[in-house]
Amino acid sequence: MRREKKLWIAFALVMSISFAVLGYYGYEIYQKAPPIPLKIVSTDNKTIFTAQEIKDGQNIWQSMGGQETGSIWGHGAYVAPDWTADWLHREAIFILNKLSQDEFQKNFADLSDEQQAMMKIRLQNDVRKNTFNEENKTITISQNRIEAIAYLSTYYEGLFMNDPKFDQLRNDYAIPKMSIKDKERMHKMNAFFFWATWATVTNRPDANISYTHNWPSDQLVGNVATKDLLVWSGVSIILLILCTGLLIFYHVKSGTDEHLETPAVDPLLKQGMTPSMYQIKKYFWVVSLLIILQVIFGVITAHYGVEGNGFYGIPLDKFLPYAVTRTWHTQLAIFWIATAWLATGLYIAPAVSGKDPKFQVFGVNFLFFALLIIVLGSMAGQWFGVMQKLNLVDNFWFGHQGYEYVDLGRFWQCFLLVGLFLWLALMIRPLIPVLKKGTEERNLIIMFLISCAAIASFYGAGLMWGRQTNLAISEYWRWWVVHLWVEGFFEVFATVVIAFLFVRLGLLKTKTATINVIFSTIIFMSGGILGTFHHLYFSGTPTAVMAFGATFSALEIVPLVLIGYEAYHNYSLSKATTWIVDYKWPIYFMIAVAFWNFLGAGIFGFIINPPIALYYIQGLNTTALHAHTALFGVYGMLGIGLMLFVLRSLYRHEIWNEKLMKFIFWSTNIGLLTMALLSLLPVGVLQAIASIENGMWYARSAEFMQQPTMVTLKWLRAIGDALFGFGILALCYFVFELTFRKNKK
Repeated sequence: MRREKKLWIAFALVMSISFAVLGYYGYEIYQKAPPIPLKIVSTDNKTIFTAQEIKDGQNIWQSMGGQETGSIWGHGAYVAPDWTADWLHREAIFILNKLSQDEFQKNFADLSDEQQAMMKIRLQNDVRKNTFNEENKTITISQNRIEAIAYLSTYYEGLFMNDPKFDQLRNDYAIPKMSIKDKERMHKMNAFFFWATWATVTNRPDANISYTHNWPSDQLVGNVATKDLLVWSGVSIILLILCTGLLIFYHVKSGTDEHLETPAVDPLLKQGMTPSMYQIKKYFWVVSLLIILQVIFGVITAHYGVEGNGFYGIPLDKFLPYAVTRTWHTQLAIFWIATAWLATGLYIAPAVSGKDPKFQVFGVNFLFFALLIIVLGSMAGQWFGVMQKLNLVDNFWFGHQGYEYVDLGRFWQCFLLVGLFLWLALMIRPLIPVLKKGTEERNLIIMFLISCAAIASFYGAGLMWGRQTNLAISEYWRWWVVHLWVEGFFEVFATVVIAFLFVRLGLLKTKTATINVIFSTIIFMSGGILGTFHHLYFSGTPTAVMAFGATFSALEIVPLVLIGYEAYHNYSLSKATTWIVDYKWPIYFMIAVAFWNFLGAGIFGFIINPPIALYYIQGLNTTALHAHTALFGVYGMLGIGLMLFVLRSLYRHEIWNEKLMKFIFWSTNIGLLTMALLSLLPVGVLQAIASIENGMWYARSAEFMQQPTMVTLKWLRAIGDALFGFGILALCYFVFELTFRKNKK
């Protein structure tokens, strides 16, 4: 008990200190975000853009898909360019050519090295100087930049509207004709593109780095890696090695887990089934269908990388453009994984007490239909938004917010938040009687409820930005949802649920499970909370954010070094006794989670974590590599594993099709690994080399991405995709066949 008390104190300290730091630097981000001026003016005070045009332009960019069509500041999709890197380089070339023509009557590329160096210095003196006037809130730009804006405005107007000379480029970028419907909207989106690009190259006040810490890399404008990037990368690696050693020492010193005498029969056979527990199966029907939909839209989205205006000759982009399919692909991943986990919670809570509180069945069914409405309603709204059928206000509330993973409109966000608190109530009510009894499971249940409360409340961070909030501030809160909610508290929930299931199976002592859960949570959250900052290095944040992000994101990797022990431990449990073979496949999916935690979250995650690495590869397919292997590999495999645990318990006397389960397990895991190693990894590595040698603009350009080698590598993804897809279809068949057998309740 004394050890548990110490761990609870450590848990409270980690949470309070970490959130205090996270909150303080959130305040700093508010104060030091790239300013949106009242006006951008010429040297003779002629207005070029207004604040309202910039803000409306941000909303127009969001409505057409936002981060699902290319990216801004490195966050977003990968087929189209990063628009800030693209604008920055095109602006630089335009001005350099103009300066060179004025001085030498030649284009920049035709000058000698000395002449080019002179032109680059003149360019940098122009674009890097911060001309924001704090008193009148204006930015003054040179005539050269004004002419560059006029040139680029025409360029982007042709690209996003219907100029025939951009047909091939639109195909390469998977951007349909008339993505923006009128010139006024296009003018405003250009205003936003210019402001976002201005922040990437303009030095902060009294500093020699831009608002985005010199990201994206482009030597023409002086955007090069700084010493801070190198220093904090080194610190992160040193801390990783140090803390890994300490954790291994602690683990060895603590000894092995206490061994239990394995029960002679499955303890869950004695567990009573409540009416609400039988209602959970329909959640898994929806999970299965959503996985299939996600895979289908993933296949279409990936295919747009090689055929940007259709799907094997079908002009799909006219009614289902890339921005829509990618939005649905990423959003459905969150939806089905969350649904699987929420359903597991709804099953476990009444299983502990053995009975349903009043109206529990009604609550479970009501929540089910509410989630269906949210999924279908938000998807429909996103389609209407991308197709430009909503005004900017309606789009914000019901359409497409344009922020990756939180694309759904504000109304649907609010609806989902209410649903999560309803779920929390359904979790708490059955467990209150158990808590009052003060059983040995009390501390484990408390941690379970803490994770449930965090899942419900931390999604509320998605409501902290408004329709026209500064992008740097919106990004801060967005990563609260994506990192803290998805990667943070869902991880805690999963840890508790897995431990609880093994306790219920009689394979782990309650005290041992409780101590392991609290300790694991402390270790994970020690790095995980402040590790949020590693997503914000280049999003208009102060340098200190990089220091904390680099340091603590390295600590997120530390627990993963013992993942082999966890996998072996789970494998040993699967062999503990004869009846445990019934739980073989759920446990095997837990072993898969351990593997993908190490490879996808650990190795592929740390590749992009150090600042100096991320400086060159943010927004490349190295990020997609990490996203697929961590999101599906860890959270997806865990969602499937939890679903199988519940189905095994619900239908405990049924014989499973072992051959089918074996095919599902190996096809999904080998398919995901093949997709990663044959396509995403080599594409990402080649892009990284191109980015280091030539700059981010080139690594994301059609010129580079449409080379035969790159196209071949993108096609190779079809091998892994096909194998993976067959496994998912088999999983869906298994769930429906099991739950619809005639002798089922």
